[in-house]
Amino acid sequence: MPKNVKKIRIFSALEVANLCGVVNQTAINWIRNGYLKAFTTPGGQYRIYAEDLMGFLEKRGMRVPQELEDHFKDDVDWTSLLIVDDDVELNDIVKRYFEKRIESLKISQAHDGFEAGRLISEKRPGFVILDIDLPGLNGHAVCRKIKEDPILGKPFVISITGLDRPEEREAMIADGADAFFPKPLDFEELVKTVQELMAKVAERNA
Repeated sequence: MPKNVKKIRIFSALEVANLCGVVNQTAINWIRNGYLKAFTTPGGQYRIYAEDLMGFLEKRGMRVPQELEDHFKDDVDWTSLLIVDDDVELNDIVKRYFEKRIESLKISQAHDGFEAGRLISEKRPGFVILDIDLPGLNGHAVCRKIKEDPILGKPFVISITGLDRPEEREAMIADGADAFFPKPLDFEELVKTVQELMAKVAERNA
């Protein structure tokens, strides 16, 4: 299946009930009361899109079933890298370096937090190189969004910053970053880190 074709997963009310650990009538009540978005089949049965079920669970702070998390993780493009940095020159240098070293990677670029959020939702990259000091949404907010939203599939985040302070590193790791690099960047180590993460994905999916 092409990576950009999103798989459609539809649940019945009974499947929703089983996933959420409630009786069938409770799931039906969620739908009838307008809490859970659903559509009706010609036979009068309720059907729920995976995206709508995920939104319902997240809005109410309910546990996300593993099956649902796995559905969205499978949509992540593990051959795609997004570089997020408002320093256009550095962003371009990082892009060219990765193109030479890991030819299989599809590389996208963003220059602020809002653009990063849009591209992450659209392209669903498996790897994000994320500058912390960004206009719009800063790197901390973007990282938390990436890691806390199961719909995005929890891609790996490698944070970069010109502020090489222990407290900055600790804060970014606490936000969910998988690695931290101060500027000026060690490009070789940056590539090595992405390669190691790619190997981890390959091993996990073997």
